[in-house]
Amino acid sequence: EVQLVESGGGLVQAGGSLRLSCAASGFAFDDYAIGWFRQAPGKEREGVSYISNSDGRTYYADSVKGRFTISSDNAKNTVYLQMNSLKPEDTAVYYCTAAPPSRLWIYYAMDYWGKGTLVTVSL
Repeated sequence: EVQLVESGGGLVQAGGSLRLSCAASGFAFDDYAIGWFRQAPGKEREGVSYISNSDGRTYYADSVKGRFTISSDNAKNTVYLQMNSLKPEDTAVYYCTAAPPSRLWIYYAMDYWGKGTLVTVSL
């Protein structure tokens, strides 16, 4: 059974930090790109970041560049998203996703999804 289990969300003040984790199982972790989408109330789902476990290639949305860092621990089949200098506009449900690294990082092209973890950034 494929599972992507997110953790690490919560409430933080603007300027603070959180680290999200995504524990993956049930598929070939090393062959996939794994990353994060987010969805704020009333907004479309947005691709935030991903890392390709086959070659280490990373992607960041412009809105998070310089503030978020994605990393992968292949021994633990876990991907992390370190989020620093958080802003209220980062408030959203963050979903861990996985897809072959050759695919475009578009929400409808993902193979697997986690259930999401809520990040709330207050003023």
